[in-house]
Amino acid sequence: MSSTPDYDDYHRVVLRNPGIEATSKLLADLRREVPVDRVLELYPDVRKTLEELSRRQVRMAVVSDAWRDLPGLHAALGIHHFFEAYAISAELGCKKPDPRMYHHASTALGLLPKQCLFIDDDPELVQAAIDLGYAGRAIDQDRALPHVAPVPSIATLTELLELF
Repeated sequence: MSSTPDYDDYHRVVLRNPGIEATSKLLADLRREVPVDRVLELYPDVRKTLEELSRRQVRMAVVSDAWRDLPGLHAALGIHHFFEAYAISAELGCKKPDPRMYHHASTALGLLPKQCLFIDDDPELVQAAIDLGYAGRAIDQDRALPHVAPVPSIATLTELLELF
């Protein structure tokens, strides 16, 4: 059984707190298709870095506390083909830092944890991966993250190219 709630049920709960009535029209509006580029954008270095990592035959997976449609969103952004696997919390029924999230991705790639590098914008989640035997880097593009020693960090995805 999925841990992902029905979208209408989710919206009813969210709208209840500020006292907004979840009418049929409002729920339909909240379910409408929105072009991906209106809700998501890639940092300027993402595509170039993914292309170079792919050229270098670096195998990649996504580990995300996201909804099931993340692969579709990535496809609409033109980056889905870079990833061999997805570990999505809504499908696995757990969230990072649950070890199942990390292991699902590395197992799908056929790699041991020590052969993988986990990247996240949350240093605590990177530390959790390191504790499980993965290498890790916290990405701090705005240099605003609280630094969790000894979690190594990078400022841009481009810095990953120095590691491969």
